[in-house]
Parts: sequence; structure tokens; C-alpha cells
Amino acid sequence: MSAEPVPNRPPAPEKPDYEIVLVAYRSAELVRGLLDALPGRAIAVVDNAHGVDGLEAVTAGRAGVRYLDGPGRGFASGANVGARTSTRDVVVFVNPDSSPSVEQLDALVADITADPGLGAVSATTVLPDGRVEIGVGGWEPTVRRALVHAVGAHKLFPTAGLWATPVPGQPISLDWLSGACMAVRRAAFVDLGGFDEQFFVYNEDVAFGRTLREAGLRQRVRTDLLVRHLGGGSGDPKTRMVQLRGASMVRYVRRHNTAATVFGIRIALTAGYAPRWAAAALRGRAALAAEHAAYVTGLWRGAPAGTST
Repeated sequence: MSAEPVPNRPPAPEKPDYEIVLVAYRSAELVRGLLDALPGRAIAVVDNAHGVDGLEAVTAGRAGVRYLDGPGRGFASGANVGARTSTRDVVVFVNPDSSPSVEQLDALVADITADPGLGAVSATTVLPDGRVEIGVGGWEPTVRRALVHAVGAHKLFPTAGLWATPVPGQPISLDWLSGACMAVRRAAFVDLGGFDEQFFVYNEDVAFGRTLREAGLRQRVRTDLLVRHLGGGSGDPKTRMVQLRGASMVRYVRRHNTAATVFGIRIALTAGYAPRWAAAALRGRAALAAEHAAYVTGLWRGAPAGTST
């Protein structure tokens, strides 16, 4: 008997070709956990703390992992180094304190690879208790949006404020995406100048979103991909980071707006955070009160000493 012909089968899909870029600062244990969870994946670890916590040893001997002594000038510069030295078609920026699965990373890469008009695609980060994190992305800062956030009206009108808190599974259109778990085509990212290194930390993602829009590229947040994110894993004091957040907001707004708009946004955000500071202080929540005060300090006095924002 002759053998029956074997039906033609479509070739197996190729595995997405990408490299994960981790920018780390005094977060060796977080990086260790993430590397353990993603064995064999191509990962660039950019050490912005120059080895003070033994990060190079954490990466040693791991297949696919390369260690880079970073520039030490914040997230944007470290991420740019990782992307520019990569040889892969796609890079995925992942914060060391996040926990994406291989399947989630593959899904982001599949999206960016399949759609030439897509400039960036990100996952939706969630807090350890499962709630969607505010700041997954957001919209261009305006006085009106700052006022909405300041008075807490964004809780009633979730698309009217500054920062987005998407509903899982529901699409949402944003002006920029968080870089906590975001995929880009490497060549396009480099050609557009990467992240703006004038931002030490924070608002480099807002600036990159603007760059993508001006280049005619779209952005997408995958609200069906929920990635756990601890937040605050840099190793720096929380109040310092919050002050940097306020300073970076003002730096960005100044670049694209009139002095009157800058002043209006400062006033709106101060009016929102000053009462929050007072309420936290009265309740004995000293740490939270200090964070609110640090944010207002950043809005008016700029970044802490030793940073460039």
C-alpha cells in the first residue's frame, strides 16, 4: 500500500525576536528575581549604580543576559544605552520591580511587529493587590486636566485628568504610555532619538509619546495584559523620587507651553497636593505628608541637588 500524502501544514510561527532592557539602580535583588522568572531570554541589564550592589555578579553566567555599566544619569539615558547597543529588531523596556510573563512580553512584541503604524505598545501595570496603577499612561498636561486631578474629579471622570487608570479589558486612547513594560521597534526608537535624556527620571515617557504623535505613529496600551508592578524599586528615598516627579512635570510643561500655562498648572497641582499634605499630617501619616510636600517642592524649587531635571 502506498502511503497517504501528508497534508501541507503552515510553517510554525517564528518566536518573536526581541531583547528586554532593564535599567537598574540599587535593585540587584529585584533584577535577580526577574532574571530567574525569564530564563534564557535575551536581556540587557543596564546598571546605573555602577555595581555598588553586586549586580554584575547577579547577571554572570546567565544565558542571553548581558551586563552594561550604565551612564548613571537616570532612566532615559540608561534605556537609550540598552536600546542602541541591542542587535534585536524589537526591545521591550521592563522595570526591575515589575513581573511580566514570557507570554505577555511575546504578545507586546507580536503587536509592534505586526503593525507598522504602531510606535509603542505597553502592558497595563497593576499594584500587588491587583488594582490598576495610576500612571499606566496619560494625556498631554493642560491647566484643565491639572485642575481635574487636583480636586479629585478624575475619579468621576477618568479620562479628564492627567494620568490614566484603565479598566481591564476596555480599550482607551492615550497621548503617552508608561515605560514600565513597553515594546518599541528598535530602529524607529533610535531614529526618533530615544527617550529625552534631559529628563533624569519621569516625563521622559510623556515626551516620547509626543515624539511618536508628531511622527504620525500610534500608541496602544494593552488593557488585557495585566503586569504586577511594585513601584519605588530604584533604591532612592521615596521623597527624593516624588520631588523629581514634580520637577520633571514642570520641565516638560515649560518646553511646550506659555509661561501663563506653566503657572496655571503649578497652581492647580499645588492647590491639590497642599490639602493632601495637611490631611496626612493631621492623621499622623508623616511619610505620606512628606511625599506630598516633596511633590510641591519639586513643582516650585525643582529637582533635588545632584540631578539635572
